[in-house]
This record gives sequence, structure tokens and C-alpha cells, in this order.
Amino acid sequence: MRIAELSTRFPPGPGGVERHAGEVARRLAQRGEAVTVLTTELYREFPWQRLGAEVPRTERREGYLVRRLPAWTLPGEAHYPFFRGLDRALAELSPELLHVHTYGTNQAAVAGRYHRRTGVPVVLTAHFHPIWSIYGGWFRHRLRGFYDRVLAGRVLRDVSRLVVQTREEERLMRVLGVPLPPVAIIPPGRSPMPEPPSEPEAFRRSLDLPGPFLLFVGRLASNKGLLELVEAFAPLARAEPDVSLVVVGEDGGMRRAVEEKVRALDLGDRVRLPGFLADERLLSAAFQECRLFVLPSEYEAFGLVLLEALARGTAVVASEVGGIPEVLDGGRAGRLVPPGSVPELARALSELYDDAEERRRLGEYGRRSVVPRYDWERVVDQLQALFREAGER
Repeated sequence: MRIAELSTRFPPGPGGVERHAGEVARRLAQRGEAVTVLTTELYREFPWQRLGAEVPRTERREGYLVRRLPAWTLPGEAHYPFFRGLDRALAELSPELLHVHTYGTNQAAVAGRYHRRTGVPVVLTAHFHPIWSIYGGWFRHRLRGFYDRVLAGRVLRDVSRLVVQTREEERLMRVLGVPLPPVAIIPPGRSPMPEPPSEPEAFRRSLDLPGPFLLFVGRLASNKGLLELVEAFAPLARAEPDVSLVVVGEDGGMRRAVEEKVRALDLGDRVRLPGFLADERLLSAAFQECRLFVLPSEYEAFGLVLLEALARGTAVVASEVGGIPEVLDGGRAGRLVPPGSVPELARALSELYDDAEERRRLGEYGRRSVVPRYDWERVVDQLQALFREAGER
């Protein structure tokens, strides 16, 4: 089957959606599908940054083709990336199925137009974020509200199958009040990271940390709860003179605000922001060595990074929101706290920091009982079955 995978960004651009699209494309190609990824030349959106010249605009990877089209966006809070030439690229490719990543995007609208012209089925993996969790101020939220009320129904009418990652994601999409196509719940898989370096405490020594540390990994973005994390960490830092908080990830617009919060709370070098960590062996060491992994997001459709911590047997503290409770098995694999609540987050950090037995129990349950559920081969099995169904519709 000729399959077009459509995603705003694609590796080496970082992010969960990007990784998801990459795993699906690679594994479909391994099974003999003719896969072409149509994406943009964007590395990231906030701040707007294009990939460097060293990344080819057309390349063949592990049996599939990647075409990176030029992108442009509306200014300010009207930000909305467009693909230049996507209609033409689809016409040249003549796919038998379109697999679109991310609700509310330009590629979803273009795919709908292509479906109406040709009858080619569209499968949409939503990666859905509710309006209150998206980046931007009131004007951007009002634009998204207009899309949800007026445009979403038209776009979803052209979708043959809708893929969500959790039951909560499906519930939130039904709250939109527009008819949905047949829905399939297909959680993502886990992409195993390489083993850590053999030398002990490789990550801690790489940052010259004085003692135990808490870890966050992800984009430094407005929906990640980072300011609340720094505030919640402050009481533990005052009580434990050797503990550090390490915030690993690329700047998604929040680094300066985090640094200002650290200064305001007089935390000095107790909070480290080393940026994006390209060495995955060292990142594996970080997950393994940290005393706690913390994901205090305002919203996560899933939270793939949780699986990396659980795979290392590390205890997790995370927000009780979006898909996180389903990933953490209702709290059996980690401590859940209300999103945005600094006192509750601070209490959970302090209690688990001091309770080695509870940390061991949570981490072990996650490693043995949760991580094995999330397998990319199983994901692609389900997607291929869904693609066949959509093609027979």
C-alpha cells in the first residue's frame, strides 16, 4: 500500500509526535509498505527554527522516503504552520491512504481536500490537546475555540478513522460536541534507549552534582508546569542541602522564565538547565540515577517520557491529567498530584524523597507491569488493520 505520513515536524526535530511518526514510518516500511513522509523543514515552532542545511530536504531512510516542504506561518498568536506545495506533493505521490498526525493542523485540512477529490481514505492520529493546554494567550485560545466550534466538524467529516492514545483523549474530543468518525484507542510504543555508560554515576558526575537529584525531561514549554516544579522543589532544597533539580530539554519558550523563578527563590545552582542532551546513553543514566522523575505538566495526551523513567525502575511523580493516569495505571506506578498545585507537588516530592521502600515499589511495578504493554510492533499491527478497514470503507 502506498501510504503518505503527514506530520508538521519529523526527526531530527525533537518531540513526542515526531518520534511517534518516525517509529510508525520505519516499521511500516519494514513490513513492505511504500511509505513517504511529507513534513516541513521545521526543527521547532517555539521559537520558529528551520533545520540546518546539513539535513537533506529529500532523503531515503530505512526503506521510506522523507520530503521536507517549505513552511510558513501566520504572525504572533495567530501562529499556524502551513506546508507550501503539500497539495502538489500529494498529487505527484498518488497515495492509497493518508495517515495524518495531529488534530487542528494544516495537513489535516489538506488531507480532507485530497479525500474529497480522490476518495482516498484519511486516518488521523489526533495527539489532541484541549484548548486550555495550548501555547499562547487569550487571542490564540479564541482562535482555537473558533476552530473547534466551526471548522473541526468539517475536517473530521473527511476522516475515515480517528486514532487516540487514551480513553481520556477520546473523552476530551467528544466534549467538542462534533460527530467523530470511528475511534480506535492505540497507545504508542516505547522506543528503548541505549544502556547507560558502565562507569557509575556518569550523569551526576557530568554535571558535577553534589548529591541526589530530581529529574525533568522534556521541552521547556508553557504547558509543562516548570514554574510550579521549581516552587515545589524549593522546600526540599531548603531541607536537603545536597539535592538538585535537573531540567533537561530544549527551550520551548520558557527557559528565561524558569531562570527568573530560580533567581527569585534564591536557588542558585541547585537547579540545573543543561539543555537538550544528544547523548542518549547519558540520558539513560539520568533516568537511572535520579531519585525521582517529575512530570508536572498542565496536560499530556500520553507522556512517552514516563515510560523511559519506568523502564529504569525509577519512581515517578506526575500530574493527574490527560493520559498520565492511564500510563501510570491509576497511581500504581507513580504518585499522581493535581496539576498546578504547588503544595501537593511539594508534599509528594518530599514524601517520596525520604521513602526508599515506596520509591522501589513504584519503580518496580512500573518496570515489570507497565512498560511491557507499550510495544511499537503491536502499535503497527493495529494501525495496519485499521488502514485495511479504512481502505475497504
